[in-house]
Amino acid sequence: MQRKYAVGPSGGVSLTFAPPFPYDSFAMRFPLLSSLPVLAALAVLPLSSTGCIKSTLTNGQISATKEASAAFDTIGDYELARTAAQAGLVQFEGMHVLAPDNSDALFMLTKGWVGYGFGFVEDEMEAAEDAGDDDLADYQRKRARMAYDRAVFYGLQLLDQTDHGFEASKKNEMTLSKWLSDDFSSKDDAEALFWTGYGWLARVNLMKGDDTEGPAFVADLYIGIAMLERAMAIDPSIEHYSGLIALAAYHARTGMAEMDQAKQLLDTALAKTEGKNLMVELNYATKYACMKGDAALYQDMINKVLQAPDPDPHQRLTNAIAKRRAKRWLGKRRAKDACGIDLVAPR
Repeated sequence: MQRKYAVGPSGGVSLTFAPPFPYDSFAMRFPLLSSLPVLAALAVLPLSSTGCIKSTLTNGQISATKEASAAFDTIGDYELARTAAQAGLVQFEGMHVLAPDNSDALFMLTKGWVGYGFGFVEDEMEAAEDAGDDDLADYQRKRARMAYDRAVFYGLQLLDQTDHGFEASKKNEMTLSKWLSDDFSSKDDAEALFWTGYGWLARVNLMKGDDTEGPAFVADLYIGIAMLERAMAIDPSIEHYSGLIALAAYHARTGMAEMDQAKQLLDTALAKTEGKNLMVELNYATKYACMKGDAALYQDMINKVLQAPDPDPHQRLTNAIAKRRAKRWLGKRRAKDACGIDLVAPR
């Protein structure tokens, strides 16, 4: 059976999703002794205010956990990060039940499910592909699909808090672009659009080869692209310029696509990130050089990823994942099957 490697837009984004920590950060910020006067005051409140108190505490915990989650990106231990991401997602799913309208929880669920699907589940899918285990690869593909489904579900809820017009505007590219331009302009809007758009693109990339659902997903690809383009128009620096990488991967989706535009975006990302985000070099190889059939550029960019030290302590997890992917894409079978490139051993 011929393997089908994912070479579309989903691989074009860096992973800095920072899932929430699996601990109670609210409790850690407010130790027991310092909270005793607060507890005493709460004890004399009417019982009818219990729901309000629970809501206030939950919202505070969500806010504190979101703020603390930036430390997640500094973890270079891949296995530890995967375990923490799984626990964090379960925690935030529970918080969302308690506070369904909390925008921070919706944002972290969108971001967390995208990151988990890309950084961990798709990694396992690729490993199964390289091992020739088609059943396991299909199982992991279904898991990644579920992750992106949840990301898009929560992301659309988050966008709906800004404006309710998504369903009406998505009928075509023109109405969607107008809606996005008219109603989304802040940094928070840009981050919400980025993660929702990436989840949308990742799902399309994952399912594009499916005989039953693939055509419908591909037909709606413009929705994810429009979200990413609007996010980049507001703030291109989001997630270390990962939006530029995602859009470059889209424009390099085939050898007949907008390859010059893809190269321009990747070159801009290289200049802006100064070699600190290794996802740029990885996608330069696996998207642009792959579609161009440029073996020399392919190997050069892959080797830059593998030989890089620790370029940015704030992107350790992203770069650890980039190195895992680079090592895999240096495999002769994957390079040949996906890119038509015959790799040669270094002299």
